[in-house]
Amino acid sequence: MRTRPVSALARREFLALAGLGASGVLLGACGTGSGAAPEGALRAAFGQPVTDLDPYKANTAVDEATLIVKRLVFDTLVRREGEKLAPGLARSWERTSPTTWVFHLRPGVRFHDGSRLTARDVVACLKRTKSVESAQTPLWEPVVSATADDAHTVTFTTSVPLGALPVNLTLLFIVPARLAADPAQSRSPVGSGPFRVAGFTPSTTVELERNDSYWGGRARLPAVSLPFVAETSSAITALRNGDLDLLWPIPPDQLAEVEGAGGVRVETVPSWTYYFSWFNCSRKPFGDPAVRRAMWQAVDVAGLVRELFGAGAERMTAPIPSTVLGHRAQQPYAYDPAAARRALRDAGFPRGFRTSLMWFDATGPLARELAQAMISAWSEVGVEVEPQSIEKAQWLERLNTLDWDMNLQTNTVTTGDAGFSVGRLYTSKANRLGYANPALDAVLAKADRAADEDERSRLYGDACKTLWDDAVGIFPATLVTAYGLRRGLTGFTPAANNQPELADVARR
Repeated sequence: MRTRPVSALARREFLALAGLGASGVLLGACGTGSGAAPEGALRAAFGQPVTDLDPYKANTAVDEATLIVKRLVFDTLVRREGEKLAPGLARSWERTSPTTWVFHLRPGVRFHDGSRLTARDVVACLKRTKSVESAQTPLWEPVVSATADDAHTVTFTTSVPLGALPVNLTLLFIVPARLAADPAQSRSPVGSGPFRVAGFTPSTTVELERNDSYWGGRARLPAVSLPFVAETSSAITALRNGDLDLLWPIPPDQLAEVEGAGGVRVETVPSWTYYFSWFNCSRKPFGDPAVRRAMWQAVDVAGLVRELFGAGAERMTAPIPSTVLGHRAQQPYAYDPAAARRALRDAGFPRGFRTSLMWFDATGPLARELAQAMISAWSEVGVEVEPQSIEKAQWLERLNTLDWDMNLQTNTVTTGDAGFSVGRLYTSKANRLGYANPALDAVLAKADRAADEDERSRLYGDACKTLWDDAVGIFPATLVTAYGLRRGLTGFTPAANNQPELADVARR
Protein backbone atom coordinates (compact mmCIF):
# COMPACT_ATOMS: atom_id res chain seq x y z
CA MET A 1 0.00 0.00 0.00
CA ARG A 2 1.37 3.42 -0.95
CA THR A 3 1.55 5.91 1.91
CA ARG A 4 -0.43 9.09 1.46
CA PRO A 5 1.22 12.38 0.48
CA VAL A 6 1.75 14.89 3.27
CA SER A 7 -0.44 17.95 2.91
CA ALA A 8 0.93 21.40 3.68
CA LEU A 9 -1.21 21.52 6.82
CA ALA A 10 -0.05 18.09 7.98
CA ARG A 11 3.54 19.10 7.34
CA ARG A 12 3.21 22.26 9.43
CA GLU A 13 1.55 20.30 12.22
CA PHE A 14 4.31 17.73 12.21
CA LEU A 15 7.08 20.31 12.21
CA ALA A 16 5.54 21.98 15.21
CA LEU A 17 5.12 18.64 16.94
CA ALA A 18 8.73 17.70 16.23
CA GLY A 19 10.01 20.95 17.66
CA LEU A 20 11.58 22.05 14.38
CA GLY A 21 9.57 25.27 14.19
CA ALA A 22 9.02 27.49 11.21
CA SER A 23 12.67 27.33 10.18
CA GLY A 24 12.80 23.54 10.21
CA VAL A 25 12.46 21.27 7.23
CA LEU A 26 10.86 17.87 6.90
CA LEU A 27 10.33 17.24 3.20
CA GLY A 28 11.38 20.52 1.61
CA ALA A 29 15.01 21.08 0.73
CA CYS A 30 16.77 24.01 2.35
CA GLY A 31 20.25 25.50 2.53
CA THR A 32 22.09 24.16 -0.52
CA GLY A 33 19.93 22.61 -3.21
CA SER A 34 16.58 23.60 -4.60
CA GLY A 35 12.92 22.82 -4.31
CA ALA A 36 11.00 20.30 -2.27
CA ALA A 37 11.58 16.58 -2.27
CA PRO A 38 9.57 14.98 -5.09
CA GLU A 39 6.43 13.00 -4.40
CA GLY A 40 7.27 9.41 -3.61
CA ALA A 41 10.38 10.21 -1.58
CA LEU A 42 11.25 7.77 1.18
CA ARG A 43 10.91 9.69 4.46
CA ALA A 44 13.33 8.16 6.95
CA ALA A 45 14.39 9.44 10.38
CA PHE A 46 17.40 8.35 12.43
CA GLY A 47 17.81 9.24 16.09
CA GLN A 48 20.85 11.53 15.70
CA PRO A 49 21.38 14.72 13.67
CA VAL A 50 23.60 15.02 10.59
CA THR A 51 25.99 17.94 11.08
CA ASP A 52 28.47 17.69 8.20
CA LEU A 53 28.80 15.75 4.92
CA ASP A 54 32.53 16.10 4.24
CA PRO A 55 33.79 12.50 4.01
CA TYR A 56 37.16 13.34 5.57
CA LYS A 57 36.25 15.30 8.70
CA ALA A 58 37.55 14.18 12.08
CA ASN A 59 34.55 12.09 13.11
CA THR A 60 33.50 10.75 9.73
CA ALA A 61 34.13 7.12 10.77
CA VAL A 62 32.23 7.24 14.04
CA ASP A 63 29.28 9.59 13.52
CA GLU A 64 26.46 7.17 12.73
CA ALA A 65 24.03 9.73 11.34
CA THR A 66 26.60 11.10 8.92
CA LEU A 67 27.68 7.62 7.84
CA ILE A 68 24.09 6.75 6.90
CA VAL A 69 24.07 9.61 4.39
CA LYS A 70 27.59 8.98 3.13
CA ARG A 71 26.79 5.35 2.32
CA LEU A 72 24.06 6.67 -0.02
CA VAL A 73 26.04 9.54 -1.59
CA PHE A 74 29.55 8.10 -1.89
CA ASP A 75 31.03 4.79 -3.00
CA THR A 76 33.92 2.79 -1.54
CA LEU A 77 36.23 0.33 -3.24
CA VAL A 78 35.02 -2.52 -1.04
CA ARG A 79 31.63 -3.09 0.57
CA ARG A 80 30.43 -5.30 3.37
CA GLU A 81 27.45 -7.49 2.50
CA GLY A 82 26.36 -9.41 5.58
CA GLU A 83 29.41 -11.18 6.97
CA LYS A 84 31.41 -10.97 3.74
CA LEU A 85 33.39 -8.34 1.89
CA ALA A 86 32.12 -7.65 -1.63
CA PRO A 87 33.23 -5.60 -4.65
CA GLY A 88 32.29 -1.92 -4.70
CA LEU A 89 34.10 0.46 -7.02
CA ALA A 90 36.80 -2.22 -7.17
CA ARG A 91 35.52 -5.18 -9.13
CA SER A 92 38.46 -7.32 -7.91
CA TRP A 93 41.71 -7.15 -5.95
CA GLU A 94 44.71 -9.27 -5.05
CA ARG A 95 47.64 -9.19 -2.67
CA THR A 96 50.74 -9.40 -4.85
CA SER A 97 53.26 -9.29 -1.98
CA PRO A 98 53.04 -9.07 1.83
CA THR A 99 53.03 -5.26 1.56
CA THR A 100 51.35 -4.70 -1.82
CA TRP A 101 47.68 -4.81 -2.84
CA VAL A 102 46.36 -4.19 -6.35
CA PHE A 103 42.73 -3.08 -6.89
CA HIS A 104 41.02 -3.11 -10.29
CA LEU A 105 38.31 -0.46 -10.68
CA ARG A 106 35.06 -0.73 -12.57
CA PRO A 107 35.21 1.11 -15.91
CA GLY A 108 32.57 3.66 -16.84
CA VAL A 109 31.72 4.95 -13.35
CA ARG A 110 30.78 8.62 -13.27
CA PHE A 111 30.47 11.10 -10.43
CA HIS A 112 27.29 13.09 -9.87
CA ASP A 113 28.79 16.02 -11.81
CA GLY A 114 29.31 13.79 -14.86
CA SER A 115 33.10 13.45 -14.57
CA ARG A 116 34.67 10.01 -14.89
CA LEU A 117 35.94 8.18 -11.80
CA THR A 118 39.52 6.99 -12.24
CA ALA A 119 42.39 5.64 -10.18
CA ARG A 120 43.68 9.21 -9.73
CA ASP A 121 40.59 10.01 -7.66
CA VAL A 122 41.25 7.06 -5.36
CA VAL A 123 44.86 8.18 -4.87
CA ALA A 124 43.76 11.74 -4.05
CA CYS A 125 41.14 10.54 -1.57
CA LEU A 126 43.64 8.37 0.28
CA LYS A 127 46.05 11.31 0.51
CA ARG A 128 43.28 13.53 1.84
CA THR A 129 42.23 10.92 4.40
CA LYS A 130 45.79 10.50 5.63
CA SER A 131 46.30 14.28 5.87
CA VAL A 132 43.36 14.84 8.22
CA GLU A 133 43.74 13.77 11.84
CA SER A 134 40.60 11.80 12.52
CA ALA A 135 39.09 8.71 14.12
CA GLN A 136 40.29 6.81 11.03
CA THR A 137 43.94 7.84 11.29
CA PRO A 138 45.20 4.64 13.00
CA LEU A 139 43.68 2.54 10.21
CA TRP A 140 45.71 4.29 7.50
CA GLU A 141 49.06 4.86 9.18
CA PRO A 142 50.60 1.65 7.73
CA VAL A 143 49.60 2.68 4.19
CA VAL A 144 52.69 4.29 2.65
CA SER A 145 51.21 5.17 -0.72
CA ALA A 146 48.65 4.56 -3.41
CA THR A 147 49.59 4.86 -7.08
CA ALA A 148 47.49 4.99 -10.23
CA ASP A 149 49.06 2.39 -12.51
CA ASP A 150 46.50 3.23 -15.19
CA ALA A 151 43.00 4.70 -15.27
CA HIS A 152 41.46 1.67 -13.57
CA THR A 153 44.26 0.13 -11.47
CA VAL A 154 45.40 1.28 -8.03
CA THR A 155 48.32 -0.21 -6.11
CA PHE A 156 48.51 0.27 -2.34
CA THR A 157 51.89 -0.12 -0.64
CA THR A 158 52.11 -0.59 3.12
CA SER A 159 55.02 -0.31 5.55
CA VAL A 160 54.14 -3.66 7.13
CA PRO A 161 51.84 -6.49 6.04
CA LEU A 162 48.28 -5.14 6.37
CA GLY A 163 45.69 -7.88 6.14
CA ALA A 164 42.99 -5.44 7.25
CA LEU A 165 43.33 -3.20 4.17
CA PRO A 166 40.22 -4.50 2.30
CA VAL A 167 38.13 -4.10 5.48
CA ASN A 168 39.48 -0.59 6.04
CA LEU A 169 38.64 0.37 2.47
CA THR A 170 34.94 0.05 3.29
CA LEU A 171 35.49 3.44 4.97
CA LEU A 172 37.42 5.24 2.20
CA PHE A 173 34.77 7.33 0.42
CA ILE A 174 35.71 8.36 -3.11
CA VAL A 175 35.12 11.86 -4.53
CA PRO A 176 36.63 13.69 -7.54
CA ALA A 177 40.32 14.41 -6.93
CA ARG A 178 39.84 18.15 -7.46
CA LEU A 179 37.22 18.25 -4.68
CA ALA A 180 38.92 16.09 -2.05
CA ALA A 181 39.94 19.16 0.01
CA ASP A 182 37.12 21.48 -1.11
CA PRO A 183 35.24 23.01 1.88
CA ALA A 184 32.04 22.89 -0.20
CA GLN A 185 31.99 19.12 0.34
CA SER A 186 30.68 19.81 3.86
CA ARG A 187 27.36 21.07 2.48
CA SER A 188 26.99 20.00 -1.17
CA PRO A 189 29.29 17.03 -1.73
CA VAL A 190 29.85 15.25 -5.03
CA GLY A 191 30.09 11.47 -4.96
CA SER A 192 29.20 8.57 -7.25
CA GLY A 193 26.61 6.82 -5.07
CA PRO A 194 22.97 5.93 -5.79
CA PHE A 195 21.78 9.34 -4.52
CA ARG A 196 23.02 12.92 -4.84
CA VAL A 197 22.53 15.70 -2.28
CA ALA A 198 19.68 18.03 -3.26
CA GLY A 199 19.55 19.99 0.00
CA PHE A 200 21.14 20.00 3.42
CA THR A 201 20.46 21.99 6.58
CA PRO A 202 22.82 20.84 9.36
CA SER A 203 21.07 19.16 12.31
CA THR A 204 17.70 19.58 10.54
CA THR A 205 17.36 17.68 7.28
CA VAL A 206 19.14 16.05 4.35
CA GLU A 207 17.37 15.79 0.99
CA LEU A 208 18.66 13.26 -1.53
CA GLU A 209 17.57 12.66 -5.11
CA ARG A 210 18.17 9.56 -7.19
CA ASN A 211 21.26 9.29 -9.37
CA ASP A 212 19.67 7.84 -12.50
CA SER A 213 23.04 6.95 -14.03
CA TYR A 214 24.32 4.99 -11.03
CA TRP A 215 26.64 2.16 -12.08
CA GLY A 216 24.92 -0.28 -9.72
CA GLY A 217 21.44 0.37 -11.11
CA ARG A 218 18.84 3.01 -10.27
CA ALA A 219 17.44 3.25 -6.75
CA ARG A 220 13.84 2.10 -6.59
CA LEU A 221 12.47 5.38 -5.19
CA PRO A 222 13.13 8.84 -6.67
CA ALA A 223 14.36 10.47 -3.48
CA VAL A 224 15.13 10.09 0.22
CA SER A 225 14.23 12.71 2.82
CA LEU A 226 16.10 12.44 6.13
CA PRO A 227 14.73 14.84 8.76
CA PHE A 228 16.10 14.92 12.28
CA VAL A 229 13.29 14.72 14.82
CA ALA A 230 14.66 15.52 18.25
CA GLU A 231 11.87 13.90 20.25
CA THR A 232 11.41 10.17 19.66
CA SER A 233 7.78 10.35 20.73
CA SER A 234 7.16 12.93 17.98
CA ALA A 235 8.89 10.73 15.42
CA ILE A 236 6.78 7.74 16.47
CA THR A 237 3.62 9.83 16.06
CA ALA A 238 4.79 10.81 12.57
CA LEU A 239 5.42 7.16 11.70
CA ARG A 240 2.01 6.09 12.97
CA ASN A 241 0.33 8.91 11.01
CA GLY A 242 2.18 8.07 7.80
CA ASP A 243 4.27 11.27 7.80
CA LEU A 244 7.38 9.09 8.11
CA ASP A 245 8.00 5.84 6.27
CA LEU A 246 10.95 4.56 8.31
CA LEU A 247 12.24 5.26 11.82
CA TRP A 248 15.18 3.85 13.77
CA PRO A 249 16.34 3.05 16.36
CA ILE A 250 13.17 2.78 18.41
CA PRO A 251 13.99 2.75 22.15
CA PRO A 252 12.91 -0.40 23.99
CA ASP A 253 10.64 1.54 26.34
CA GLN A 254 8.70 2.99 23.37
CA LEU A 255 8.59 -0.09 21.16
CA ALA A 256 5.06 -1.04 22.25
CA GLU A 257 3.75 2.24 20.79
CA VAL A 258 5.00 1.17 17.37
CA GLU A 259 4.23 -2.55 17.50
CA GLY A 260 0.59 -1.87 18.23
CA ALA A 261 0.11 0.71 15.50
CA GLY A 262 -1.95 -0.02 12.43
CA GLY A 263 -0.12 0.20 9.12
CA VAL A 264 3.28 -0.23 10.78
CA ARG A 265 5.57 -3.20 11.22
CA VAL A 266 8.74 -3.65 13.27
CA GLU A 267 11.93 -5.41 12.21
CA THR A 268 14.86 -6.00 14.57
CA VAL A 269 18.48 -7.05 14.22
CA PRO A 270 21.25 -7.68 16.78
CA SER A 271 23.39 -4.65 16.08
CA TRP A 272 27.08 -3.78 16.09
CA THR A 273 26.22 -0.83 18.35
CA TYR A 274 27.06 -1.02 22.03
CA TYR A 275 27.23 1.09 25.15
CA PHE A 276 30.40 1.58 27.11
CA SER A 277 31.59 3.84 29.90
CA TRP A 278 35.29 4.58 29.64
CA PHE A 279 37.53 5.54 32.53
CA ASN A 280 40.11 8.26 31.86
CA CYS A 281 43.13 6.17 32.82
CA SER A 282 45.36 9.25 32.77
CA ARG A 283 43.48 10.78 35.72
CA LYS A 284 43.49 9.72 39.34
CA PRO A 285 42.12 7.46 40.62
CA PHE A 286 41.40 5.66 37.32
CA GLY A 287 45.03 4.95 36.58
CA ASP A 288 44.66 2.10 39.10
CA PRO A 289 43.00 -0.99 37.53
CA ALA A 290 41.87 -2.08 41.01
CA VAL A 291 39.72 1.07 41.23
CA ARG A 292 38.34 0.46 37.75
CA ARG A 293 37.40 -3.13 38.62
CA ALA A 294 35.74 -1.93 41.83
CA MET A 295 33.62 0.52 39.83
CA TRP A 296 32.46 -2.38 37.65
CA GLN A 297 31.68 -4.60 40.65
CA ALA A 298 29.53 -1.82 42.11
CA VAL A 299 27.09 -1.95 39.17
CA ASP A 300 24.50 -4.70 38.73
CA VAL A 301 25.05 -4.80 34.99
CA ALA A 302 22.85 -7.83 34.32
CA GLY A 303 19.93 -6.37 36.28
CA LEU A 304 20.40 -2.91 34.80
CA VAL A 305 20.37 -4.19 31.19
CA ARG A 306 17.37 -6.40 31.89
CA GLU A 307 15.31 -3.70 33.63
CA LEU A 308 16.18 -0.82 31.30
CA PHE A 309 16.32 -2.49 27.90
CA GLY A 310 14.49 -5.81 28.13
CA ALA A 311 14.63 -7.47 24.71
CA GLY A 312 16.19 -4.30 23.28
CA ALA A 313 19.72 -5.20 24.37
CA GLU A 314 22.02 -8.05 25.32
CA ARG A 315 24.53 -8.06 28.17
CA MET A 316 28.04 -7.83 26.80
CA THR A 317 30.73 -10.44 27.44
CA ALA A 318 33.59 -8.61 25.71
CA PRO A 319 34.50 -5.05 24.67
CA ILE A 320 32.78 -5.65 21.31
CA PRO A 321 29.42 -7.21 20.32
CA SER A 322 29.26 -10.98 20.01
CA THR A 323 28.49 -10.80 16.26
CA VAL A 324 31.70 -8.90 15.41
CA LEU A 325 34.74 -10.74 14.05
CA GLY A 326 37.27 -11.01 16.88
CA HIS A 327 34.81 -11.36 19.76
CA ARG A 328 35.79 -13.75 22.55
CA ALA A 329 33.49 -14.16 25.53
CA GLN A 330 34.92 -13.25 28.95
CA GLN A 331 33.69 -13.99 32.46
CA PRO A 332 31.32 -11.16 33.47
CA TYR A 333 32.25 -9.14 36.54
CA ALA A 334 30.08 -10.23 39.45
CA TYR A 335 27.87 -7.64 41.11
CA ASP A 336 29.42 -7.35 44.57
CA PRO A 337 29.18 -3.95 46.30
CA ALA A 338 30.91 -5.29 49.43
CA ALA A 339 33.90 -6.42 47.37
CA ALA A 340 33.89 -3.05 45.60
CA ARG A 341 34.10 -1.21 48.95
CA ARG A 342 36.96 -3.43 50.09
CA ALA A 343 38.85 -2.86 46.85
CA LEU A 344 38.41 0.90 47.12
CA ARG A 345 39.62 0.81 50.73
CA ASP A 346 42.67 -1.22 49.76
CA ALA A 347 43.37 1.25 46.94
CA GLY A 348 43.44 4.13 49.44
CA PHE A 349 39.83 5.31 49.22
CA PRO A 350 38.09 4.04 52.37
CA ARG A 351 35.55 6.87 52.09
CA GLY A 352 35.24 6.75 48.32
CA PHE A 353 35.95 9.76 46.11
CA ARG A 354 34.28 12.35 43.88
CA THR A 355 34.34 12.22 40.09
CA SER A 356 32.14 12.96 37.05
CA LEU A 357 30.46 11.21 34.12
CA MET A 358 29.72 12.97 30.83
CA TRP A 359 27.39 11.98 28.00
CA PHE A 360 24.96 13.49 25.47
CA ASP A 361 21.39 12.26 25.46
CA ALA A 362 21.15 11.49 21.73
CA THR A 363 24.06 9.05 21.94
CA GLY A 364 21.58 6.18 22.13
CA PRO A 365 18.29 4.95 23.60
CA LEU A 366 17.89 5.47 27.34
CA ALA A 367 21.32 7.08 27.65
CA ARG A 368 20.25 9.35 30.51
CA GLU A 369 18.55 6.50 32.35
CA LEU A 370 21.63 4.30 31.96
CA ALA A 371 23.90 7.06 33.25
CA GLN A 372 21.65 7.75 36.24
CA ALA A 373 21.43 4.05 37.14
CA MET A 374 25.22 3.70 37.19
CA ILE A 375 25.64 6.92 39.16
CA SER A 376 23.16 5.63 41.74
CA ALA A 377 25.02 2.32 42.03
CA TRP A 378 28.36 4.05 42.52
CA SER A 379 26.95 6.25 45.27
CA GLU A 380 26.18 3.07 47.26
CA VAL A 381 29.91 2.34 47.52
CA GLY A 382 30.89 5.89 48.40
CA VAL A 383 31.73 7.23 44.94
CA GLU A 384 29.90 10.51 44.30
CA VAL A 385 29.57 11.16 40.57
CA GLU A 386 28.64 14.52 39.09
CA PRO A 387 26.32 13.98 36.09
CA GLN A 388 27.35 16.00 33.03
CA SER A 389 24.75 15.80 30.26
CA ILE A 390 26.07 18.15 27.56
CA GLU A 391 25.56 19.05 23.90
CA LYS A 392 27.12 16.74 21.33
CA ALA A 393 29.59 19.31 19.95
CA GLN A 394 30.94 20.04 23.43
CA TRP A 395 31.01 16.34 24.24
CA LEU A 396 33.09 15.61 21.12
CA GLU A 397 35.56 18.38 21.91
CA ARG A 398 36.05 17.19 25.47
CA LEU A 399 36.23 13.54 24.42
CA ASN A 400 39.01 14.19 21.92
CA THR A 401 41.04 16.29 24.39
CA LEU A 402 40.68 13.81 27.29
CA ASP A 403 38.87 16.50 29.29
CA TRP A 404 36.71 14.10 31.31
CA ASP A 405 36.77 11.60 34.18
CA MET A 406 34.30 9.02 32.88
CA ASN A 407 32.53 9.08 29.54
CA LEU A 408 29.37 7.21 28.51
CA GLN A 409 28.72 6.67 24.81
CA THR A 410 27.76 4.24 22.09
CA ASN A 411 30.03 2.98 19.35
CA THR A 412 29.17 1.08 16.20
CA VAL A 413 31.69 -1.39 14.78
CA THR A 414 30.72 -0.14 11.37
CA THR A 415 32.97 -2.60 9.48
CA GLY A 416 31.88 -5.64 11.52
CA ASP A 417 35.55 -6.26 12.31
CA ALA A 418 37.29 -5.81 15.68
CA GLY A 419 40.05 -3.83 14.00
CA PHE A 420 37.67 -0.88 13.68
CA SER A 421 37.13 -0.61 17.43
CA VAL A 422 39.65 -2.67 19.40
CA GLY A 423 42.46 -2.09 16.91
CA ARG A 424 41.72 1.60 16.45
CA LEU A 425 40.79 2.81 19.93
CA TYR A 426 43.08 1.04 22.36
CA THR A 427 46.63 1.42 21.06
CA SER A 428 48.98 3.48 23.20
CA LYS A 429 49.49 5.86 20.28
CA ALA A 430 45.76 6.46 19.85
CA ASN A 431 45.54 7.58 23.49
CA ARG A 432 41.77 7.79 23.39
CA LEU A 433 41.31 7.14 27.11
CA GLY A 434 44.75 7.64 28.65
CA TYR A 435 45.45 3.88 28.56
CA ALA A 436 48.81 2.54 27.39
CA ASN A 437 49.78 -1.13 27.23
CA PRO A 438 52.82 -2.09 25.09
CA ALA A 439 51.94 -5.80 25.27
CA LEU A 440 48.49 -5.05 23.89
CA ASP A 441 50.04 -2.86 21.19
CA ALA A 442 52.08 -5.84 20.00
CA VAL A 443 49.02 -8.10 19.81
CA LEU A 444 47.02 -5.49 17.91
CA ALA A 445 49.87 -4.93 15.46
CA LYS A 446 49.98 -8.66 14.70
CA ALA A 447 46.21 -8.75 14.23
CA ASP A 448 46.34 -5.80 11.85
CA ARG A 449 48.95 -7.54 9.70
CA ALA A 450 47.30 -10.95 9.54
CA ALA A 451 45.46 -11.73 6.31
CA ASP A 452 43.95 -14.96 7.62
CA GLU A 453 40.59 -14.26 9.29
CA ASP A 454 40.96 -17.05 11.83
CA GLU A 455 44.32 -15.71 12.97
CA ARG A 456 42.99 -12.16 13.15
CA SER A 457 40.00 -13.34 15.15
CA ARG A 458 42.25 -15.21 17.61
CA LEU A 459 44.51 -12.21 18.14
CA TYR A 460 41.62 -9.81 18.63
CA GLY A 461 40.17 -12.31 21.09
CA ASP A 462 43.41 -12.05 23.08
CA ALA A 463 43.03 -8.26 23.01
CA CYS A 464 39.45 -8.55 24.25
CA LYS A 465 40.67 -10.48 27.28
CA THR A 466 43.34 -7.90 28.10
CA LEU A 467 40.92 -4.98 27.91
CA TRP A 468 38.32 -6.83 29.96
CA ASP A 469 40.77 -7.86 32.65
CA ASP A 470 42.23 -4.35 32.82
CA ALA A 471 38.69 -2.91 33.08
CA VAL A 472 39.46 0.07 30.86
CA GLY A 473 35.74 0.72 30.87
CA ILE A 474 32.41 -0.86 31.69
CA PHE A 475 30.79 -2.57 28.72
CA PRO A 476 27.16 -3.16 29.68
CA ALA A 477 25.00 -3.68 26.61
CA THR A 478 24.89 -4.46 22.90
CA LEU A 479 21.77 -2.89 21.44
CA VAL A 480 19.17 -4.69 19.36
CA THR A 481 18.14 -2.16 16.72
CA ALA A 482 14.40 -1.91 16.12
CA TYR A 483 13.24 -0.39 12.83
CA GLY A 484 9.67 0.84 12.43
CA LEU A 485 8.36 0.73 8.84
CA ARG A 486 5.14 1.56 7.08
CA ARG A 487 3.66 -1.71 5.85
CA GLY A 488 3.76 -0.65 2.20
CA LEU A 489 7.56 -0.68 2.07
CA THR A 490 9.38 -3.55 0.36
CA GLY A 491 13.04 -4.40 -0.16
CA PHE A 492 14.16 -3.23 3.27
CA THR A 493 16.85 -5.17 5.14
CA PRO A 494 17.67 -4.18 8.74
CA ALA A 495 21.37 -3.38 9.10
CA ALA A 496 23.51 -4.40 12.08
CA ASN A 497 25.62 -1.22 11.65
CA ASN A 498 22.54 1.09 11.67
CA GLN A 499 23.30 2.06 8.05
CA PRO A 500 20.58 0.36 5.95
CA GLU A 501 20.77 0.22 2.16
CA LEU A 502 17.88 2.54 1.28
CA ALA A 503 18.41 2.33 -2.49
CA ASP A 504 16.72 -1.08 -2.46
CA VAL A 505 13.56 0.15 -0.71
CA ALA A 506 10.33 0.53 -2.70
CA ARG A 507 6.58 0.79 -2.12
CA ARG A 508 3.95 -1.67 -3.18
